[in-house]
Amino acid sequence: MALIKSISGIRGTIGGRSGNGLTPLDVVKFTAAFGQWLRQRNPERQTVVIGRDGRLSGEMVSKLVAATLQGIGLNVIDLGLSTTPTVELAVTGENASGGIILTASHNPIQWNALKLLNETGEFISAQDGADVLTIAENESFDFAEIRKLGQYRTDSSWIQKHIDLILALPLVDRDAIATRNFRVVVDAVNSTGGIAVPMLLEALGVEHIVKLHCEPTGNFAHNPEPLPENLRDIIKEMEKGNADLGIVVDPDVDRLALICEDGSAFGEEYTLVAVADYVLKNGPEGNAGNTISNMSSTVALRDVTRKYGGQHFASAVGEVNVVDMMKEKDAVIGGEGNGGIIYPDLHHGRDALVGIALFLTHLAKFGKSASMLRRTYPNYYISKNKIELTPDINVDAVLERIQAKYAKNPINTIDGVKIEFDKEWVHLRKSNTEPIIRIYSESDTLATADHLAGKIINDIREVLAETRQM
Repeated sequence: MALIKSISGIRGTIGGRSGNGLTPLDVVKFTAAFGQWLRQRNPERQTVVIGRDGRLSGEMVSKLVAATLQGIGLNVIDLGLSTTPTVELAVTGENASGGIILTASHNPIQWNALKLLNETGEFISAQDGADVLTIAENESFDFAEIRKLGQYRTDSSWIQKHIDLILALPLVDRDAIATRNFRVVVDAVNSTGGIAVPMLLEALGVEHIVKLHCEPTGNFAHNPEPLPENLRDIIKEMEKGNADLGIVVDPDVDRLALICEDGSAFGEEYTLVAVADYVLKNGPEGNAGNTISNMSSTVALRDVTRKYGGQHFASAVGEVNVVDMMKEKDAVIGGEGNGGIIYPDLHHGRDALVGIALFLTHLAKFGKSASMLRRTYPNYYISKNKIELTPDINVDAVLERIQAKYAKNPINTIDGVKIEFDKEWVHLRKSNTEPIIRIYSESDTLATADHLAGKIINDIREVLAETRQM
C-alpha cells in the first residue's frame, strides 16, 4: 500500500491502514485540511466544485469528500462523473473558492487521488500545497456547527458547457471537420472519456464513431497510461483501414494520444507539436507567439515555434510550472510531452478535449491523412531510463558531480540537470518519492538517444563507485 502526500494533492492505493494507503480516514483528514485552507483564503467564497473519473473507488471517495467539505461549512457542487479539465472550468464558472478532482490520472485501478484546485481552477502552488499539508499534519481544522453546515447539490451539465466553450473558440472549425466526414475510433479505458469524447465528436459533426472501452465502469480494459504498448485494441482496429484517426485519453481526460489511419502511433510528444503548429500558423505572421513545454519534452516544439517567428521556452516538469511560465511568457500554447495540451484561450489546464477539437480542425484543413501530417514534423526520439539507488545515497551530490563533469556544455539546473549537446540533450531528475534518478535523452535517432542515456548512466555508476571508495 502507498500514500503519497505532495504539494498538489494526495495520491494513494485504496485500503490498508491509515497513513499507509488512501483510506477513508486519510480522505477525510486531507479534505478537511484543504477545506480549512479554502475558508481562510476566500472567506467570501463558500463553494467547492468536485468531480471524479470512472475508477471503482470514485463513488466512495466522492461521498467522503462531499460530506467532509459540508462538515467544514462549505457548499459542494458535485459534477459526478466528469473530467479534470471540466472541473477546472467549472470552478471559475461557478465562482467557487476551489475544487477537488478525484482521480489518479494514468495510475492503475487500485489508485485514487485528491487533486486540489484554487479559485482560478488551476492546481495549487507549492507553497499553498505545503500550507495544506501543515494543516493536515496538525489537524488544525474546525468543523461547522449544525446551522452552518454546507449545502450539497449535483450538476451534470458541465461536460456540455465545456464542449460549448470549445465550439466557441475561433480556431475550432466545426464546418471543416464535418465536411471531412472523419471516421474516428475512441479508446477511453472505461472511464469518463467514454462520456465526454463521443459527446465532443458528435458536437463537432463527426458521424462515424467506433467506441472501444467507453463504458465508465472503472474496470480499466488495459493499463490506463496511453502509451503504444498499452493500446493494442485500438491499434488493431485502426489497422483494419476503416478509420481516419484513433483517439485515446487517460482516465481523467487531460492527456491525449493519437493513432494514425494505418495503426501507427502519432506520438504523444507530437500531439502538442501538431496542435501548436496549427495555433501558431494562425497567429500574426512573423511573430505567431511563444510556446512552453517542460524540460523533458521534445525539441520539435522549439523547431515548429521558430518556423513561425515565435520563441520557445522550457519549464520545470509539472503542470503548475508549465502554467506559471506560460503566463510569464504570454504563451499562446503549451503543455507537456505526455499528450497534455494547455490552450490559454480556453483555460490554463491540460485538456484533451480542446486538443481533440484543435487537432481535428488542423487535420481537416491539412486535407490529407494523419500519418502524412505526422511526416511534416521533424523526427526526434526520446529514450526514457532510470537508475535505482539505495536510500542512503545523496542524489543531489550525484547530480552535482555529473554537472561538474559536463561543465563545458550548456546546462540548465531549474529542474535537476539538463545537459545540451550538439544535436542532443539529456535530462536527469531525482524522483520526489523514491531513490531514483530519471534519465531522459533525445536525438534524431533512437540508437543515439539510447547511447547517450547509457553514457550518462555509466557516468553515474562511476560517481557512485568513487563515493563508496572514499
